[in-house]
Amino acid sequence: MNKTLLLAGAAIFGLSLFGGPASAETAINVRGSEIIGASVLNNTGDTIGKVDDLILTMDGKGPQAVLSVGGFLGVGARLVAVPYDSFKISTDEKVTYPNGTKDGLNALPEFHYAKKPAP
Repeated sequence: MNKTLLLAGAAIFGLSLFGGPASAETAINVRGSEIIGASVLNNTGDTIGKVDDLILTMDGKGPQAVLSVGGFLGVGARLVAVPYDSFKISTDEKVTYPNGTKDGLNALPEFHYAKKPAP
């Protein structure tokens, strides 16, 4: 009887270990490719930019989102970078920049990609 209870307890414990990753999948995990090109909304639902790229930094400061802001139909737009963790991403992959405004994003310094050294 004790062996049966011990085996049943071990089986339940083992199943709970395997259940962990399945429950982790319910968290919001989004591929970068699904975010790039998404409109960035503010709290009121106004579009204030578009995700142009996601950058992983070599200095450990965390990922940055490069946004295209301003312009009209992509003409005259400029790039700015903001910390990726400042976004809220919903389960339907809407990207929100809380309290963000077009003017606030336009006031940020323009982002330029670093040039790679010649080989």
